[in-house]
Amino acid sequence: QVQLVESGGDLVQPGGSLRLSCAASGFIFSMNGMGWYRQTPGKQRELVADITSGGSTNYADSVQGRFTISRDNAKNTVYLEMNSLKPEDTGVYYCNRARSAYGGPFVSWGQGTQVTVSS
Repeated sequence: QVQLVESGGDLVQPGGSLRLSCAASGFIFSMNGMGWYRQTPGKQRELVADITSGGSTNYADSVQGRFTISRDNAKNTVYLEMNSLKPEDTGVYYCNRARSAYGGPFVSWGQGTQVTVSS
């Protein structure tokens, strides 16, 4: 079955950096687009960055120029490099399928990883 395990979240000061990782299993990772989603209290989960199976990337306006998504198909892992972090980046970050020809996000989500940006 599909498993998604996120890690790398932390408490960081504004202007700081973090690198999130997501280890995936249970499906053919290399054939699927993947994305990072952010959940904040009172808001719907939003897609902040995604990468296709071919390596093309797309970003939400709020993170464009600060976040970089990448993938390592040999390790079945997707990453999110987060720079110049702002308090509004605070939230729980999840990875899941995105912009894939094989469907939308999987029904089962990982536990997510908490990112808190605060001085």
